[in-house]
Amino acid sequence: MTTTADIADFALGLDFADLSDDTADELKKRIVDSLGIAIAAMDEQPVGVVGDTVAEFGGEGCTLWGGAGSSGATTASPPDATMYNTTLVRYLDYMDSFLAPGETPHPSDNVAGIVACGEYADASGEELLAAVGVAYEVQAELAWNAPVRERGWDHVTHTVVSAATGAGTILGLDREQLRSAVGIAGTAHNALRVTRTEGISEWKGVASANAARNAVYSAFLAKHGMDGPKNLFEGQKGWKQVVSGEFEADFSPAERVHDVMTKKYVAETYAQSAVEGIIELAERESIDPASVARIHLDTFAGAKLIIGGGEGSRYEVETKAQADHSLPYMLAAALLDREMGNDQYDPERIRRSDVQELLRTVEVEEDPELTERFENGEMPAHVTVETDDGTVYRIEKDGFEGHPNDSMSWDAIERKFHETAGERYDEARRDEIVETVLQLEDRDVSELVDLLD
Repeated sequence: MTTTADIADFALGLDFADLSDDTADELKKRIVDSLGIAIAAMDEQPVGVVGDTVAEFGGEGCTLWGGAGSSGATTASPPDATMYNTTLVRYLDYMDSFLAPGETPHPSDNVAGIVACGEYADASGEELLAAVGVAYEVQAELAWNAPVRERGWDHVTHTVVSAATGAGTILGLDREQLRSAVGIAGTAHNALRVTRTEGISEWKGVASANAARNAVYSAFLAKHGMDGPKNLFEGQKGWKQVVSGEFEADFSPAERVHDVMTKKYVAETYAQSAVEGIIELAERESIDPASVARIHLDTFAGAKLIIGGGEGSRYEVETKAQADHSLPYMLAAALLDREMGNDQYDPERIRRSDVQELLRTVEVEEDPELTERFENGEMPAHVTVETDDGTVYRIEKDGFEGHPNDSMSWDAIERKFHETAGERYDEARRDEIVETVLQLEDRDVSELVDLLD
């Protein structure tokens, strides 16, 4: 049985010294990756909506990365800073993912809230890495052992628990306070799966920020003495009965971070192999998009369910939120443009007739064999392109660069960071951010945040 006491004991028992060198290195990669994505999202319109909302109420204590909203506000309370900064990390759908058989959460959803709490608490870089490791481990163990997607809950239902644990850890909560923080967060903030089914709204890219904000607020309530439902999981009508079913978590010293993938493309997690495959195929065979009669993808159950039409049509694509959760759109755009980045989600690109027509030729089918392979650690995709003259081209992928089986090197992580952050920060600032993260053992959280103003 897993309880709030088990989570608190794990979190408070994990110090930076307990992390292996490889694990600390992977956590640093996650922070650099998250910051680069956040910087790239600073001018996105839905991010601005969150920024304007946060700025309207004012507040101090934490930095709003890059300034927020049309007012240019630079500070907010820890919960509000968490809301805005997590929206930055999450909105572009370029963040990391943990690959569990029945759930695919995004552990980087925890990063901004923990940084905000670390800034507020004047924490060290070592404390930051340990708290991020705690959150990644808790989220991954919940996703692996207690998936909630099939029961109608969104994966940010896990995020509110992991983020509360990480926030409470870096804020220095004691055991009973941390149990209360997790209890409050997990009782009050469960999210419905409707966020990602049928007609998808912009809330899809903001829901995790709301969860992280609620997690941080829960931690502060507990810090100031609010007693929460410490029997969150096992209690009558509790989380196990209502949300997840029975489960048992087995926490390691943040080793689960090694099972987290880094996105190579701006696309939903389950699309990564298919997108890489169709780009490779198009380039290898010099396929003329105008001659394509049919695109067929054989994939695993989760991809078919979430982005292939299993939870509502994925052929009506008018917005970025719909496009980055539509395999038909992503495959069509990737074949046309030979890439899948932010430019492919520009409203004019989405509406253009070439991609709108081509996406309707895409067929997505689940293959039980590929589902089994996914559940055994691969991310398989078989892509077939047929042209008007009957020529058939085919490519089979079992993963992509960034999958845990082909983890991104530091050079690749830095290259992605410079690409994502390059339009806003000059090379000297970008190099300084990377170097600060690399040296977090010898730095404070404030030194990192100062570079994000």
